[in-house]
Amino acid sequence: MMQTITFAALAIGLASANPLLAKAHMSNPHIRRASPNEWAPAGPDDFRGPCPMMNTLANHGFLPHDGRNLTQENVVKGLQEGLNFNTSLGELMFRMAIVANPEPNATFFTLDHLNAHNVLEHDASLSRTDAFFGSNHIFNQTIFDESRAYWTKDVLDADQLANSKIARQINSKAFNPNYTFTASVENFSLGEIAAPIIAFGDISAGTVNKTLVEYFFLNERLPAELGWVKKENPIRQEDILSVVQMISKATSLTTGGEEEEVPHARMVRDLHTGFSLLAQKEN
Repeated sequence: MMQTITFAALAIGLASANPLLAKAHMSNPHIRRASPNEWAPAGPDDFRGPCPMMNTLANHGFLPHDGRNLTQENVVKGLQEGLNFNTSLGELMFRMAIVANPEPNATFFTLDHLNAHNVLEHDASLSRTDAFFGSNHIFNQTIFDESRAYWTKDVLDADQLANSKIARQINSKAFNPNYTFTASVENFSLGEIAAPIIAFGDISAGTVNKTLVEYFFLNERLPAELGWVKKENPIRQEDILSVVQMISKATSLTTGGEEEEVPHARMVRDLHTGFSLLAQKEN
């Protein structure tokens, strides 16, 4: 089960390093070079998956446009060029995704590999239907409208993104008889929900312009024409964790988080006292 995560001028660099891979990048005549301003949708023979960001990077040519042969080298370089992810974060992203390739000792994956249900792709996506109901990797307008109904302000924060995540899980749990959402999926999902802030927003504030996020989801395209540019400072794993913690805290439905934690023994005593008082009142 999956979400989280973009690439720039790969074409020239890979042309000398790997002519075959460069050819794959340039196989679409509409993409002259990898760039936020160069874009072409997938063709009939191109792979795409459930992750909007990976699809977006392929549409821009930061990843091979055909969605094949995603090696560590081109994934790391693409994330650096497109989103300014640092090397260690890019390597971590690749290690997380390579498990989708079922071949032993695999050195690459494809965007189609990511479609395998309950590997990285998962139920309760913000923009895809559950596998039980059909295609789990094609953008679904109805599902996305359900998600963005909880984006009630022009600037999104952790609370609004978390609300859409919770709503999708409740809906999926209620209507999908095969609903699956493990603890591992929860951790992965938090990273996915954090992705718009990380890629397009203010990491320290935990906010992002709603217009940029909607444009990205609806078009699987970087919002360069809306004024977006990649971050000046490299994005680190610490930045990811910071936003993930914001989202995780916002998914809690309890309030009063600033209160002191009540010791377990006291909780039990108070519970017993409450039952005793209730029994006395009834007698």
